[in-house]
Amino acid sequence: MTILEHKGGAVDAERRVPTYQVLVEDIKALGVEQVFGLMSDDTAVFATALDSFGVRFYGARHENNAIAMAEGYAYATDGLGVAVIGRGPATANGLHAATYASRTGSRVLIIYGEAAVPTGAANSLGPDYKGFNATGVLDAAGIRTFVATSPATARGALADAAAAALQGGVAALMLPVNVQLADMNLADGPATPAPKRSRPTPAGPRPQAIEAAIALLRQSRKPLIVAGLGAHRAGAKAALEQLADRIGALLVTSARGKDLFRGHPCNLGIVGSFSHSAARRMIDQADCVLVFGASLNLLTMSFGHSLPKVPLIQVDAARSNIGRWHSADVALVGDARLAAEALLAALPAGSNTERPFRSEKTLRFLGEFDITRDFQPANTPRTVDPRALGVTLESLLPPNRNLVYDAGNFLGIVPYLSVPGPGHFKFTSDFASIGLGFGTALGVAKARPNETTVLVIGDGGFLMTMGELETVVREDLPLVIVLMNDCAYGAELHFLKMRDLPVGKSVFPDVDYAPIAEVFGFQSATIRTLDDLQRVAPLLARPEGPVFLDCKLNAAVAAPFMSEFHEFETRQH
Repeated sequence: MTILEHKGGAVDAERRVPTYQVLVEDIKALGVEQVFGLMSDDTAVFATALDSFGVRFYGARHENNAIAMAEGYAYATDGLGVAVIGRGPATANGLHAATYASRTGSRVLIIYGEAAVPTGAANSLGPDYKGFNATGVLDAAGIRTFVATSPATARGALADAAAAALQGGVAALMLPVNVQLADMNLADGPATPAPKRSRPTPAGPRPQAIEAAIALLRQSRKPLIVAGLGAHRAGAKAALEQLADRIGALLVTSARGKDLFRGHPCNLGIVGSFSHSAARRMIDQADCVLVFGASLNLLTMSFGHSLPKVPLIQVDAARSNIGRWHSADVALVGDARLAAEALLAALPAGSNTERPFRSEKTLRFLGEFDITRDFQPANTPRTVDPRALGVTLESLLPPNRNLVYDAGNFLGIVPYLSVPGPGHFKFTSDFASIGLGFGTALGVAKARPNETTVLVIGDGGFLMTMGELETVVREDLPLVIVLMNDCAYGAELHFLKMRDLPVGKSVFPDVDYAPIAEVFGFQSATIRTLDDLQRVAPLLARPEGPVFLDCKLNAAVAAPFMSEFHEFETRQH
């Protein structure tokens, strides 16, 4: 029997129950089985009640990481992630991750403690040291806020906040302390229907738009198909591969669409700042580009240089996304899979009789290309080239893996580590910051306990979040941490070098973090050579418990996007 039921099964309208208990049951009714958070005095009772009622509370060591955990969980499950943190300084602490989560589009509900609702007393006992205009700050950050102003409105506020989060993005519920603890008269607070995540019916593009796209494709000899995360989420892979075969196109993805076409003989990998040399060579030859569910942001476009200046057809379910960052010549507003199928239906077999991208010479070139020979390794006696590290990890890590990346110069490793598909690849740079990867990886690991989750993080971001080593072990969350340790703020180091400025303030002592992780309960190793990495191969092949590798990198190796960014900034002045 739930707290809201009579012995006979009917709602007891005369019964008074603490508001927090009612809200806990409403959260469980949403199908929520776990929440992430960091309790404070204003949310401790609420968090404990959740855990006691069967909604497992996973506690982080910092509010940013708690919210990032909820976002990572939401991303990995395509469901609702819930975080519970305190008010005032806790809210301010978590603002970084709340802003990040709101930009990812993941479905995240953040429940904050809030100051007691005034009761009309003329004087208080003193200043509220936690005083903070949370609603104003969150609104300014673009986060929708809902406030439970009384026990009678609390259930409705929760339902509204959950419904907003389920539409995509972050919603915040503010729970004043005295509202949480006050008794609710169930007759005054009837249950609001549980919000359901709406799944709009996919729609295809207008026939007129398809005709306009076909007119361009009929003139194309070397078409290129670019697919992003939106194409993956639309289930467009098979249709896009069929379309590519029909028109003689090559296939490439954005970074977030990584490995969508893995295994296809005409797959070029990633377009833009993470391209390999073969992809750049072939992309430059394209005479028409079709973009499905990709935003064409600065990294996809290599700051404006990745795609040739040829006709571009852009397909996206949201009209506002088309032409947002890069001009489109033909717009197809609609679902990526339905658009690809419509183009297939309108293009009979053999429509493109000249197919240079499918010639024996092209296919042989792509088949013989080996990304491991795409660079000259710059290993030293005590450090490894991050690219060579990625190549070796590719063969050592379990193939069924999730890769979660923090941000920094070390992202140059991205092309060398594969994943089963785009849903297993996670960037955490939506707020262009470091330090959000750890929490996100913990959420992904919780959502997918039967797969190996790998966090790739730099020493700068790691030192911001190192306290979560304890969380991994305490909450028994399976995780492999690959610390990309160049003993520097790598991005800033290379920016300063490119400007011929002193780099001293961007470099740091060579600290060995493996023994520290071991104290927390990790199996750990320090990696200074590729031989060191080979020695831990059995540990990586079948990780049992948390694993930590402190990989000492040659800081002189700059990711390709560093020079692109520098050149872009130079053009702006």
